[in-house]
Amino acid sequence: MKKINFEEWKIIISIFLFIMGLLISKIALVSNILIFFSYVIVGYEVVIDSVKSVLKGELFEESFLMTLATIGAFLIGEVIEATTVMILFQVGEHLEEKAISKSRNSISKLMELKCETALLKGEKGELLIPLENVKVNDIIIVKPGERIPLDGTVIEGNSSLDMKALSGEAIPVIVEPHSPVLSGAINLDGILYIRVEREMKESTVTKILELIENASDKKTKTEQFMTRFSKIYTPIIVVSALLIAIVPTLITHELSAWIYKAIIFLVLSCPCALVISIPLGFFYGIGECSKIGALIKGSIELETLGKLNSMAFDKTGTLTEGVFEVTEIVTELEKQTFIDYLCSIEQYSNHPIARSILNLKHSLFEVSNQKEIAGKGIVGYINNKEVLVGNEKLFAGNIVIPNIPSTGTILFVAFEKKYVGYIVISDVIKKNAKESIHALKRLNISYLGVVSGDRKEIVSRVQETLKLDEGYAELLPTEKVEVVENLMLHKKRPLGFIGDGMNDAPVLALADLGISMGGIGSDAAIEASDIVIMNDDLKTIPRSIAIARKSLRIIKFNIVMAITVKIVVLLLGISGISSIWFAIFADVGVTILAIFNSFRISKNKIRY
Repeated sequence: MKKINFEEWKIIISIFLFIMGLLISKIALVSNILIFFSYVIVGYEVVIDSVKSVLKGELFEESFLMTLATIGAFLIGEVIEATTVMILFQVGEHLEEKAISKSRNSISKLMELKCETALLKGEKGELLIPLENVKVNDIIIVKPGERIPLDGTVIEGNSSLDMKALSGEAIPVIVEPHSPVLSGAINLDGILYIRVEREMKESTVTKILELIENASDKKTKTEQFMTRFSKIYTPIIVVSALLIAIVPTLITHELSAWIYKAIIFLVLSCPCALVISIPLGFFYGIGECSKIGALIKGSIELETLGKLNSMAFDKTGTLTEGVFEVTEIVTELEKQTFIDYLCSIEQYSNHPIARSILNLKHSLFEVSNQKEIAGKGIVGYINNKEVLVGNEKLFAGNIVIPNIPSTGTILFVAFEKKYVGYIVISDVIKKNAKESIHALKRLNISYLGVVSGDRKEIVSRVQETLKLDEGYAELLPTEKVEVVENLMLHKKRPLGFIGDGMNDAPVLALADLGISMGGIGSDAAIEASDIVIMNDDLKTIPRSIAIARKSLRIIKFNIVMAITVKIVVLLLGISGISSIWFAIFADVGVTILAIFNSFRISKNKIRY
């Protein structure tokens, strides 16, 4: 059973006393006392807050307006109306707190990632110590079911990790010796011995929590407008209410009637729906994006995300996997023999291309006199026969090799001075890249381009495969900045840049919206970008844009709804057609409607 908190008890007791007062209305004195106590219980904090505001010189806070309106209602004998206004106001405030709490829930769950201690492996055995005392290169032990407290590398043990809280990915990640691990992941299976790579203040979890804690510091243009507007709006409302009460009374001499209309005006004028619906919509949007693996730094960034019109992508690690893979093998020999020769020669190399070749299924021959020639390739001997593996520079003037047109890296192989075949190694396009680009086009993103430092033919292949508008190749980091500056001048803004968060840091900081892919654990990603895609999944970008746009639509609808209803009821109130009950609906009722409308951000399926 859900526990009822103090605020809820206050409202329940107040409503009970109010109903009891209404039921014994024939006994006027007792009825009024019960209703008055109902008002005191539910409204004393509002009255105290208004007094404090007055003492500070802040005369035009929301609590001051509500206190002024309800006390005015008491003075003209409208006890029931005054208490009703205060009860419904507090119900609305409570619903607001519940709604904001709920909207923060998915983000606040990240706070659970933080550990306070770590189990240190020392010379005298295991020792539980505070996390801030753990140093780089210390060995920590993480048992099944525990969270990894600090970033590091597995030196002993095999296990699977639950990375859902970090990346949004439900499939466990397998780790073994030499595997990097991030703080916040849950160890599911075996015992892991981890060498610490980062101290607590530099760990992934600490940086995520700093990002989250600062997420609400920056206000959007909409929120800034409302802050400035309220400083002008509220004094005008109070002065207008005084004029409504005084000026017509001088003519008609009906003081009570015009004070009643002034009170309606005050109740109606409380900007609850506007004050609540704007930040609430942004809270929900940021929370929903965090659920799918997009960490957004604040409401300004969410607003910009919802308005994106153009996007430029880095290639390696963003549109492509950033991992070399053998994509073609052509040989005059038996294919497996060719692979075995190739892998045997490459087995001693630390080059990334060599590692991708060794991923092929192979058997190894004994190699002698293996020699790596920088920028050209490798020479080695198998059974005293020379084997050469490398690019065209290794064979120039000695062995005839064919001219192979390719967008990948080509390695030729010669056996005993005779060319016997070649392989093509390429950076593979991410599996979700095509689908994600199509989704962005469906969202009417007007420009999609790739900005890369890679070779022109490779960038052209990626551009053509993904059907992007433009491709810029062979760019240095400074040249990338120039290209993006030019795009921001000539393409429809805002413009977002999506990179891997490392060498793209200058461009991420320059663009209207910087989005880092797979940047979790990267200092450059968190510091330079506005959004971090924790799960390295391109599909998260269009999904986040759809959530941001839906949030903005709901926020705008709430603003229009609140203003429209208030204006209509205001005009009816001044003309004498509506009563204080209409004012209550226009204020508290519209506030509650705005809150429930904001729930739609998370309740309805996002389509893109």
